[in-house]
Amino acid sequence: MKFYWTMPAGLKIHYLQELQDYKRELLNGDLNLAWRKLERAHIIGQRWFKQHSYVHWLMLRFGIKIKSSKEVFGQIPRLMVGGVKSFVGKIPVGNTGGTNVPPLQPMEIPDDLKKILRSYT
Repeated sequence: MKFYWTMPAGLKIHYLQELQDYKRELLNGDLNLAWRKLERAHIIGQRWFKQHSYVHWLMLRFGIKIKSSKEVFGQIPRLMVGGVKSFVGKIPVGNTGGTNVPPLQPMEIPDDLKKILRSYT
């Protein structure tokens, strides 16, 4: 069994860029684009415990910010279980991480992220 603890440095650059873009869009008030950046960071980071858990933490905080009880209460179990599942390699590939999709549903990965992930997974 392979454990996913440390994200490859080259991939981490893309993950951190999505988080930087998220913060920028949040500050600019573009909540839709900010959320999209979190979803993309989730897709990139979902295989790695720390990154996966951190994105769910940000999604929980985002839910609080927009006063979405559905997102807040939906992120709590994802935050508690998601990181553990990624650590042991049991993730629904491509899932965007929000409560608008079932937590175990695999999803199509956007083409640009497929190209990035292909080198590291």
